[in-house]
Amino acid sequence: MAKELPKRSEVKEEFTWKIEDVYPDTAAWEAELQNIRTKADALADMEGKVTSSPENLLSTLEQNAALDLMVSRTFHYASRLSDVDTKNSTHQAMVQRISSIATQVSSKLAFIDPEILATETSVLEDYISKLPALELYRGQIAEIQRLKPHSLSTEMEKVLAMSADMGRTPNQTYSIFTNSDMTFPEVIDENGDTVRITHGRFVGLQNSQDRNVRKDTFEKFYHTYDQYKNTLASLYSGQVKKLMFNASLRKYNSTLEASVDANNVSPIVYENLVSTVNKNLDKLHRYVALRKKLLNVDELHMYDIYAPMIPDFAKKIPYEEAKQTVLKALAPLGEDYVKVVEEGFNSRWIDVYENEGKRSGAYSAGCYGVHPYVLLNYNNTLDNMFTLAHEMGHAMHSYLSNQTQPYIYARYKIFVAEVASTCNEILLMEYLLKNTTDKRERAYLLNHYMDKFKGTVFRQTMFAEYEKETNRMAEAGQSLTADVLSKVYHDLNCKYYGPQMVSDPEIAVEWARIPHFYMNFYVYQYATGFTSAVAIAHNILEKGAPAVEAYKKFLSGGCTKSPVELLKIAGVNLETPEPIQNAFNVLDNILNEMEALG
Repeated sequence: MAKELPKRSEVKEEFTWKIEDVYPDTAAWEAELQNIRTKADALADMEGKVTSSPENLLSTLEQNAALDLMVSRTFHYASRLSDVDTKNSTHQAMVQRISSIATQVSSKLAFIDPEILATETSVLEDYISKLPALELYRGQIAEIQRLKPHSLSTEMEKVLAMSADMGRTPNQTYSIFTNSDMTFPEVIDENGDTVRITHGRFVGLQNSQDRNVRKDTFEKFYHTYDQYKNTLASLYSGQVKKLMFNASLRKYNSTLEASVDANNVSPIVYENLVSTVNKNLDKLHRYVALRKKLLNVDELHMYDIYAPMIPDFAKKIPYEEAKQTVLKALAPLGEDYVKVVEEGFNSRWIDVYENEGKRSGAYSAGCYGVHPYVLLNYNNTLDNMFTLAHEMGHAMHSYLSNQTQPYIYARYKIFVAEVASTCNEILLMEYLLKNTTDKRERAYLLNHYMDKFKGTVFRQTMFAEYEKETNRMAEAGQSLTADVLSKVYHDLNCKYYGPQMVSDPEIAVEWARIPHFYMNFYVYQYATGFTSAVAIAHNILEKGAPAVEAYKKFLSGGCTKSPVELLKIAGVNLETPEPIQNAFNVLDNILNEMEALG
């Protein structure tokens, strides 16, 4: 009989996050929704008067910040409930309701930014000098003005805001369809047990030392996606069309430019990453050759990419053990940092295990005025322990920014979001390497380190190049059919993994299982974040306290500076290709050691 996942109601409370820290119950959430409507109506009365006086400007900005925080928290509450049980229609309806309300609020208040933009800078400066309380909002006003060339009239901003709820349909439909409606076949695992494939179990099954299990899982998993590829292609095409619509309205040259500019980042950073990674594909090809040799196979297939190359140390790591190891590894960041991480472990910030209907993957979600929430699907692997460290890095970034900054500056830009998480991973890796004397265990860890480069730098950059190419094709008028998307993806897979990898035909449809493609040119930031994190982690380990203090200033910075400038505080300059190339130099050393061991 197949091993089925537990229902949400069957999961022990200690392994679930404490959602009542946001609102005690849904009645309180409902009351907040009414509060949002009331306050939005009151603030809407400011239309046409936002900058008529310093007092009006201050009142508008204060009310808008308070309202935005309420919308954020209500959305957070509904989303966390929905994500742990996507089959719960009540929670789905809650997400839809707050999404709709957020759209209505955004539409009602769409006049604020245009009125500020229409006001001369000298007038705004005069207001700030006359009313010192406005000084707090200087950075916010400057950010509004930065986007002036891409801002629309008040009426057009309202129309665009009204369309936001509709624009979320491709992403929401994709999530519900892949997490709730799609069912995968069963496979026989290496123990002879019948196991149903799920998103959470897929990588674990691909880690199996039994190649037949890997192959069977791989083929059944992607054949399932292949059955729905036309529907999924239509959803992705709809997402790209939405980006094109918005970019065109806002007078950007491309969807890429529009997406990265939202984080105050130049497309040059994106292009530089893709270019530098392409120049270093020889290292991925060396990795593939080494994997083929260590696995002792005549042909290396895509279903071999997750299999441990040093199988003797592919041990199970229970959640309690993972927590203690992570705490020890993060010790270089100081007692105060470790104390908060421990608090998160003990105070139910984390939803630990997979259950029926739970969203796949892992994430951390900051909640201003409460604490971060971390979603895992923990399955007792080394990868899962690294995921725990990773997500707690996100959580600590949110925690320190939220503790240090007022709400309007606490939300750091997505561009720097992967730095803290990956820094934690690097510190964990260095800790594990330092504390082993076993050559095979060291080889196992170095293999894992290489896999991080493969997964975080090469794979995410391949995704980034896929997004760039498919968006370019759509902008050129080409239809993004399932066959077109699959060809682009398969060609990139062949280029990245090289001639010694068999790019199985099933891998062509892998684009259909990547939820990040609905996050608009997000994935490249995993790669830039990783290279930044390598530099920061080594600085911390080599220089100690001064590097730790600089790093914590970065973590506490929120969005008080542009992301590139914030990273400079931590000693990383991404305006040059140097950090990316330096990361590849680290990989080169790992490859040299592994090739010698092999």
